[in-house]
Amino acid sequence: MSACQDLAINASAGVGPALGAVDCFANQTAANAFGRLFGTQGSLLPALTILLTLYIAFFAISLLTGRTRLGISALTPRMMTLGLVLTFATSWVAYQGVVWNLTIGSADQLAAILTGTNGSATAAFAGKLDLIFNAIAATASQTGQGAQAVAGGPGLASPTGVMWLAAMILLLGTVGVLVTARIALAILLAVGPVFVVLALFGGTRGLFVGWLRGLVMTAITPLFVVVGGSITLELVVPLVAGLATGAEINGQAAIGLFLVACVHMALMIMAGRIGGTMVAGWTVFGLAGQSAAERVPAVPVTIAPQETAAAAAAAQAAGSRERTIVAPAAAPGASTPAPAAASHRETRVVTGPAPQFNPSLPLLPAQRARGVGSRFRAAPSTIREMKA
Repeated sequence: MSACQDLAINASAGVGPALGAVDCFANQTAANAFGRLFGTQGSLLPALTILLTLYIAFFAISLLTGRTRLGISALTPRMMTLGLVLTFATSWVAYQGVVWNLTIGSADQLAAILTGTNGSATAAFAGKLDLIFNAIAATASQTGQGAQAVAGGPGLASPTGVMWLAAMILLLGTVGVLVTARIALAILLAVGPVFVVLALFGGTRGLFVGWLRGLVMTAITPLFVVVGGSITLELVVPLVAGLATGAEINGQAAIGLFLVACVHMALMIMAGRIGGTMVAGWTVFGLAGQSAAERVPAVPVTIAPQETAAAAAAAQAAGSRERTIVAPAAAPGASTPAPAAASHRETRVVTGPAPQFNPSLPLLPAQRARGVGSRFRAAPSTIREMKA
């Protein structure tokens, strides 16, 4: 019998043994999944070899076509990416020592610093929960109104029913959230090597970024549970101490316990939303692309005749985003060509103010250096014309 099975047998003894069993099974599941994916006899080792070959081939093609040059600025990020992917995708020691310990231990260590706990903050919090629930059970046994008496009594409207309902809500908001976060974190860590390999290519890098964001969100969830739950337990202790009034349950204390349990559940829901908002704005060390809200919208620029100069100036003064470039009037005595089909010119400026338009200067075409292995030169900042 394995050590995890021994912990599972004793999981019903309290919150602490239950969390220990979940952690043990999560670690064992992640290790077995890593071995089946990219271990010595892993099923995805041929796929990893093919992906690495494609990565080197694409880099060679970019060198031949001139899109990349040999240099420290070009080779350093690629070599670092390749080395990190190979390390974390093929070595369980490195993956467990960095990714697993960082996601599991960092939140617990930070919670211990915030709460002033010596050792594991999660274990200390689980011990406090055991004391609370044992006190509630002892109060129910002392008054002779246990869970069996609720079924034949007045129901949930009675003080006894309110007390047990508050205990269940508090149990779900603490132990339930902790266990759910640990299981979700174990699943993400088990499939992590696949998403680490996807970080090689730009087309699949978004999947790696999403996986890393989900990993961070599930890792900080126990931090909110432990720190927020520690504050909640300080409010619960005096209420639990005042539940028993002789042979009956104190209704006022039961209602207060129910209110605190509901507030803690609402706090956990809010913490989940806050965690999602926090990781949504994370660019993941620059790997995440710029969001649509942060992109500068294109500003249309219209070339108008000289007569509409006053109207264009008034529109720009009113705050319009459309910019108008006034074309010079024809010289006196010059022959005016016959009006052709209705046409107009429109230019879209992506960033920066619109440059001055000079019709006497020709538009310079984009240039690039000739020769295999040279880089493409950047196109000059000229206005691009689109004829409709």
